[in-house]
Amino acid sequence: MATLQTIRNRAGIAITIVIGLSLAAFILGDAFNSGSSILRGKQMEIAEVAGNIVNYQEFQKKVDDLTEIYKMNSGSSSLDQNTTDQLREQTWENMVRNLAMKDAYKQLGISVSPTELFDMVQGENPHAIIQSIFRDPNTGSINRSAIIQFLKYQQTATDGPERNYWLFIENQIVEESSFTKYNTLLSKGIYLTTDEAKMDANGRSNQVTFQFVGKPYQAISDSSVTVSESDLKAYYDAHLANFKQDDTRNIEYVSFPIVPSQDDENQVIKWSNEIKADFAATTDAATFVNANSDTPFNGSYAKKSELAPDIAEFAFNAAEGTVYGPYKEGESWKLARVNKFQDLPDSVQARHILIRVQTQQEVAPAQALADSLKRIILLGNDFADVARQYSQDNGSAANGGELGWFRRGMMVPQFEEAAFMGQINDIQIVGTQFGLHLIQVTKRGATEKNVQLAVIERKIEASSRTIQNTYSVASKFASENQDKKAFDAAIVAQGLNKKMANLRENDRQVAGLENSRQLVRGAFQSNVGEMVVSSEGTPIFELDDQFIVAVLTGIQEKGNAPFASVKTTIEMELKKDKKAEQLIAKMTGKTDLTSLASELGTSVGEAQRVNFDSYSIPGLGIEPAVAGVASALTVGQVSKPIKGASGVFVIRATAVDQVATPDTDAEKSRFAASTNYRVAMQAFDAIRESANVVDKRSKFY
Repeated sequence: MATLQTIRNRAGIAITIVIGLSLAAFILGDAFNSGSSILRGKQMEIAEVAGNIVNYQEFQKKVDDLTEIYKMNSGSSSLDQNTTDQLREQTWENMVRNLAMKDAYKQLGISVSPTELFDMVQGENPHAIIQSIFRDPNTGSINRSAIIQFLKYQQTATDGPERNYWLFIENQIVEESSFTKYNTLLSKGIYLTTDEAKMDANGRSNQVTFQFVGKPYQAISDSSVTVSESDLKAYYDAHLANFKQDDTRNIEYVSFPIVPSQDDENQVIKWSNEIKADFAATTDAATFVNANSDTPFNGSYAKKSELAPDIAEFAFNAAEGTVYGPYKEGESWKLARVNKFQDLPDSVQARHILIRVQTQQEVAPAQALADSLKRIILLGNDFADVARQYSQDNGSAANGGELGWFRRGMMVPQFEEAAFMGQINDIQIVGTQFGLHLIQVTKRGATEKNVQLAVIERKIEASSRTIQNTYSVASKFASENQDKKAFDAAIVAQGLNKKMANLRENDRQVAGLENSRQLVRGAFQSNVGEMVVSSEGTPIFELDDQFIVAVLTGIQEKGNAPFASVKTTIEMELKKDKKAEQLIAKMTGKTDLTSLASELGTSVGEAQRVNFDSYSIPGLGIEPAVAGVASALTVGQVSKPIKGASGVFVIRATAVDQVATPDTDAEKSRFAASTNYRVAMQAFDAIRESANVVDKRSKFY
């Protein structure tokens, strides 16, 4: 059905929009219920969320379902690894969200009734997804007859991909609506009183100029401040929430890149010379290039000034069929054949009529319409009038399809070729990724001789022998240096470049190393101080164009960071607090800033036009506490000592300018807009935390 195809083409965009608004990406269906699953044993458990056990088969089924839906939307028959990883991650996040939120919905009485669902699908308040799928592109309104027709079809289609697809859409609507209700409930409980709004509005509308005197913490030596072990431990115990850490592994690794040898390059040169005669003799250069080159035939034309000097000199002084090379360009060897010469304009003026094509089913009717429009224009109808009536290019239709003057490289290749090769007033029908175009060239610029080159490119790549030689070097290194001490010594002795990485269990790759999931998994199966070994038992990881040998240097277990690992950080913080106490005591009660500056051995500074929202203060840097105090001062008022990020400050307001009349209602609206999203995120994070999520995906992926 045409409507189903429309859904496939538009639903991806619609769902993405809704996901962004509701924080619910690709909701996949009813929450997993461990009670309804057949227990497969502990070894098949992939997750536990809020007491619900999820096994691998259940999770993978949801991944497979989403993958099929994605293929239907994108028209792809296969997916690359990155897309597969993203779909699996979306499945995971939605599974966790559904299970974590299930009890919250139940406790709050949040649900979507059949009546509500009916209204969102075919009632007076269609959901955003439905609006996007069934919107008439010509009128911009909802095509309700198409909705009814499609739903009637669904009543007879009890199984199959179409039915599953529609159930997915319905479930997406239900889950998004439930989450929206939850967020709305939260937002209604968050408000700003009138007095608070007035205070905030004044803080933003007042621009304060003030003098300041400050003393940085670094002016006091660390050795003059002592912090006891008991103080450090007490701070650690009181701030455990600040020291949470994920389960991570630290590795150090060395790379053995696979670099083509001189012999590999010589083989490319030899091959290029051997094929040169056949290339010159062929009668179909484009097919010959496509059959033998690492890059496809490019039929574009170039002026002499647009080519490299050596190639230009050859091309414009040679006959058609002459071959130049082989010559090296970058990491490739090339042969260039003069294929054709053509006198072409440097620019053209043209107009067009666009008939958009979004699906394969729309190609035939679009072609029929294009042929019909071409006939009526050739019969004498004005091109501009036809463009205004039929063109779907919103940018040019109102101007009769006029595109003005354009040079080469400004249009997509198919359009450009037709425009620059076409004759004035000819009507050409050309297909591009946008649809079908009726193109009419109205003027041509000055013409110049252009050449079309057919180029065969052969990239210099490592041979199997080179790869094996590199592997042998990596293997020798790994076998001779199987612990951290030997690993480090060998790196120094051989002048190798050691790199480090911190990994989480479900990281898909190591930063800077493509397709390195196997290295991450190996790190979580290895012991500190030993070589990282793959699931196949080898310490050598082949990642694209390099071999990696790594050693595990550290393990960080999930939970609270050990006191010893954060002790230095705590000590720095407590010493800063003690320095602040000293400075505050010295500066308290001082209102004469000049005298205070002299006493502290510094000078009086000035900051202009600072308000409550100021991110950085001139002369002070990022000091939000100072900005907050300054916004509340009156002219001549001196502050108490302010404990800032970099030191302690005393300030005196010298001028207060109100740049706008405080708007209490606007402040309330601003507060609601800035807090509702954050509150929803924080609430969900809290629910997720209480769900005690156990993630065992690394056993399977």
